[in-house]
Amino acid sequence: MADLSLLQEDLPEDADGPLDLVSQDEMLTPLGRLDKYAASENAFNRQMVARSLLDTLREVCDDEGDCVAVLERIGRLADDSEPTVRAELMEQVPHIALFCQENRPSIPYAFSKYLLPIVVRYLADQNNQVRKTSQAALLALLEQELIERLDVETKVCPVLVELTAPDSNDDVRTEAVAIMCKMAPMVGKDITERLVLPRFCEMCCDCRMFHVRKVCAANFGDICSVVGQQATEEMLLPRFFQLCADNVWGVRKACAECFMAVSCATCQEIRRTKLSALFINLISDPSRWVRQAAFQSLGPFISTFANPSSSGQCFKDEGKSSEESSAGDRSRIKDFGAVEEEQVRPEDAPADFSASLESALEDCAAETAGNSAGDISVPEDSSSLCTLSSESHQEAASDENDKKPANCTTAFRPEVGTSSPDSTLLDQDLFNSFHFWRTPLPEIDLDRELQQDFGETLSPEKAGDAPDVPGPGSPNITMATRKELEEMIENLEPHIDDPDVKAQVEVLSAALRASSLDAHEEASSGEHRSELQDDLGVNELPDCSLEQDASMPLISAAEENADATPHYVHGGADMTASGGFSPEERRSKVQDVVPQALLDQYLSMTDPSRAQTVDTEIAKHCAYSLPGVALTLGRQNWHCLRETYETLASDMQWKVRRTLAFSIHELAVILGDQLTAADLVPIFNGFLKDLDEVRIGVLKHLHDFLKLLHIDKRREYLYQLQEFLVTDNSRNWRFRAELAEQLILLLELYSPRDVYDYLRPIALNLCADKVSSVRWISYKLVSEMVKKLHTATPPTFGVDLINELVENFGRCPRWSGRQAFVFVCQTVIEDDCLPMDQFAVHLMPHLLTLANDRVPNVRVLLAKTLRQTLLEKEYFLASASCHQEAVEQTIMALQMDRDSDVKYFASIHPSSTKVSEDAMSTASSTY
Repeated sequence: MADLSLLQEDLPEDADGPLDLVSQDEMLTPLGRLDKYAASENAFNRQMVARSLLDTLREVCDDEGDCVAVLERIGRLADDSEPTVRAELMEQVPHIALFCQENRPSIPYAFSKYLLPIVVRYLADQNNQVRKTSQAALLALLEQELIERLDVETKVCPVLVELTAPDSNDDVRTEAVAIMCKMAPMVGKDITERLVLPRFCEMCCDCRMFHVRKVCAANFGDICSVVGQQATEEMLLPRFFQLCADNVWGVRKACAECFMAVSCATCQEIRRTKLSALFINLISDPSRWVRQAAFQSLGPFISTFANPSSSGQCFKDEGKSSEESSAGDRSRIKDFGAVEEEQVRPEDAPADFSASLESALEDCAAETAGNSAGDISVPEDSSSLCTLSSESHQEAASDENDKKPANCTTAFRPEVGTSSPDSTLLDQDLFNSFHFWRTPLPEIDLDRELQQDFGETLSPEKAGDAPDVPGPGSPNITMATRKELEEMIENLEPHIDDPDVKAQVEVLSAALRASSLDAHEEASSGEHRSELQDDLGVNELPDCSLEQDASMPLISAAEENADATPHYVHGGADMTASGGFSPEERRSKVQDVVPQALLDQYLSMTDPSRAQTVDTEIAKHCAYSLPGVALTLGRQNWHCLRETYETLASDMQWKVRRTLAFSIHELAVILGDQLTAADLVPIFNGFLKDLDEVRIGVLKHLHDFLKLLHIDKRREYLYQLQEFLVTDNSRNWRFRAELAEQLILLLELYSPRDVYDYLRPIALNLCADKVSSVRWISYKLVSEMVKKLHTATPPTFGVDLINELVENFGRCPRWSGRQAFVFVCQTVIEDDCLPMDQFAVHLMPHLLTLANDRVPNVRVLLAKTLRQTLLEKEYFLASASCHQEAVEQTIMALQMDRDSDVKYFASIHPSSTKVSEDAMSTASSTY
């Protein structure tokens, strides 16, 4: 009650002074003092009472009645009219609750009966400070598990749900939603799903306040991770799609920021067919802030497609047929006859045109996939980019490998207006990893399955009848595509001021003109197809063809999606739907692990225009997430990222190169030794000559990177290690300290001769550094070097190193050098780097000669080493040798030294001090 003893009231004129008041307080009981100042008219006194409640409880904890009395007074204090008193009381509640939990036998149910109602009531307090304090107290109590589960269900959650009602105060509603989201991970799945999730879904659709929707969007990932996959897909995903299409850009930005967490709570099929298209919408959002957040989350979102079997070494089951596909991918059968966007002639149809047509086809497949994965009804933008291209390629390659000409994917179907053979992508040029990691299905009759699933939409045809079947250039498809493109352009016109939107309009306009191709071009396309078949030796035309009726759903889907998201269109993302790459460039970037549209957008993050239209730090975000993307794609798809990595490594911003330098060792583990030697070693060499801010990245993980290289390649870096001693700023001593740490690890990677020839000079240089912290690490380095060289065969390198230590340090004219020699000897003894008999022969005679050193600091450290380290060894305790006698004589001489510190450390028992602390204190004193 020290705080209460300092409080003062307004004293009457005849009072003797403050001392009389203090003496009166000392005569009162703790409860009496509490009552006295709790009734004071001075708000400061009542505030101090709230601050002193815990001390009062500790004083009366032995008496259960007094404890209950204090808790009852807390309830009365909670009704104080002064907000500062209520806020101070709420700050003390977590501490009081912890005290009650520790003393539960004395005051059972104290928290539930007296404190929790106050916390819950303050959540709706009129004062903002009181509400904020109560929210923090509630979260602290939940985190420390001080609230019983029953109380959470019956007292906390109902109040929060009531506070989020439509008739509540706007600020209270927003704060209540935030509290519900933050407490969800603490209360668990059951309570969240039963009591929180229904109201959370309602708040996501709140039409009156965008602040509420923004809070819901910001915490959406946390809720998804708590309730699990089933509840996420059935209840939360439709709400998430609505939030991503919200009219307020802040809500969409919050959705982009939590996209990875939402993706982690869904299955692979939903992630691929629904979320990938939704993410493309956010990347091409009219708001720069939304695009910025989306690009920052792009790499983490791509990493959610990672598969354990595909990110590392792939396993190929030779016994499986290439017709087998993954479960849940039935909808992709529709895509077998889909057009390839690489086959579009650049001058006739830009990439956005093919992307819009592919995305229209994807809507049909997405509907089937969505229904089979939980009957989720969410709007799918028909103009979103999809994965048809990569999936069609891998199916084609798979079919050719297994020699099944009857399969519908053996032939190539040119796209509308295709007449240039230069743009055709051959299947043998692609790496097919489809059957490397997907769970295969039993062999099925593909044509029969198509007939069962889609009726007459796809029908098998003979090779001779193929020309009579409506192809991709049929009038219905052209009409559907043109109408869709017109709607896209119309929706983009309100945002024509945005440079990205303007570029999209230009691309879409060109695509609209390209969609009106005449019959002559269709004929030339048919000629090109027959020529291509002759060149490839294919005897049959595709067995699958697209009927005219298949185009009808595309129009309605486009209209529905245009109505759902009228403020932006995503079919032609900025820098074109393909990320701004030419067909030749994209040909080398095709893969089947993640949707190709996502990868194209990720690769475009290095484009200079992105820094102007999205974020100046976008290249850094790309570099930061690149190891995760590389792990997701697997080393077999490294060719997709190689050029991007080289671009980032030569970026003008040193922060980008620094990010790569800190992660290059992790990327080397992902790629393996061959790809590392071919692609990463040149970049690593460039980082070694970069700024210190970049070099520190490779230096911190130098051992981790070099151990992955072949021994011959590893030896090449021995010549460059000396360069780390030179820094841009000589005061950057941490750089040299890190070098010493890495050299300790590098000792195991090199032979004794290499250690002696290349690492020894660096180690001895660091032992003479101006900074004591660098020298202290270097002593450890030298001792480990002595150990390695002495155990080598022959041990001549070790003897030569010891002789050099004696010459350069033991006989150094500077006292700091001689002190360094003592430190090295001390470290060698402590770490058993040399057998004691060898130490007695090679180092101890030179060590004992320092007993006559003229500098007291050297003799003090010698006394510590001899008394506290050397004499603790069994060799000097059990044997009576000439070496032991020499040590004892030296210690006796130091005990009679003229310096008092030398006498002290030579006389005390070894166990009375800590060697390492004394050594470090001595080292620090010699800075």
